[in-house]
Amino acid sequence: MLRKVTKTVKGVPAQDGAGVKLTRVLGNWTAREWDPFLMLDAFDSTDPDDYMAGFPMHPHRGIETVTYVAQGTMVHQDHLGTKATVTDGEAQWLTAGSGAFHSEMPGRARRFLGVQLWLNLPAADKMTAPPFYHGITRDQIREIDLGGATLRLLTGSYGEARGFEGRYLPLDYYDVHMDPHADVTLDVPGERTIMLFTLQGEAEVSGTHVGPKTAARVGEGDQVRLRTGDAPAEVLLMSSVRLGEPIAWLGPIVMNTDDELVRAFGEIDAGTFVRQEAGYDDRG
Repeated sequence: MLRKVTKTVKGVPAQDGAGVKLTRVLGNWTAREWDPFLMLDAFDSTDPDDYMAGFPMHPHRGIETVTYVAQGTMVHQDHLGTKATVTDGEAQWLTAGSGAFHSEMPGRARRFLGVQLWLNLPAADKMTAPPFYHGITRDQIREIDLGGATLRLLTGSYGEARGFEGRYLPLDYYDVHMDPHADVTLDVPGERTIMLFTLQGEAEVSGTHVGPKTAARVGEGDQVRLRTGDAPAEVLLMSSVRLGEPIAWLGPIVMNTDDELVRAFGEIDAGTFVRQEAGYDDRG
């Protein structure tokens, strides 16, 4: 049965970090309805002045961030000195858990194109330690020919293919490159929240037209059908498990209660925010 589109959200212009111009698609106003997906920001610019200020060192607690760089480069650094760069078609995953400080700084490129997703952590795992970083490089990304489209498996699984998997919530994350007049059906079984995002171009999702830079949530079923018109498209599909837990969110911290937020910011001010050492996770 096809999963039909139940909700769409078109991104709007915004700024974040040290003044990075971006498209904000999901945020605290959508968090409960799109659970466990908290935030989705898209970057798309040919002007380095829009993004070179980047995202200097800042804290996170209670979430995982997954950044996909379709074109350009992004340099990650964290509070323990981990430094890693992802470039065209690669991604990076940070589990902040109990607390991490990190920065993400784009490099000058002909075009900087990508997205950052914030994935919520279950209440039982929000204070997990130590945090970890994992770079998802091209040699780890399986490419699956769908006939008229190519599915790049950034994380999770598709059929028998397996990619990088986080330690907490499952996340199937597909980067689907579609030719003009493509018509493909993806198997997406299971009771999950499924979001699609039109990073480049536009597409028809199970019979519903989805315009550029727009997120679409789909309902129950076990398949999603994607079709393009006269132009190619790049569509991201993200699938994970709904938590159904309270959300208390302020800035870079996402917890379950206001008291937990107050405690987190108090620890930042006191210099006691980071609980244990983080590290570079090199699992394939």
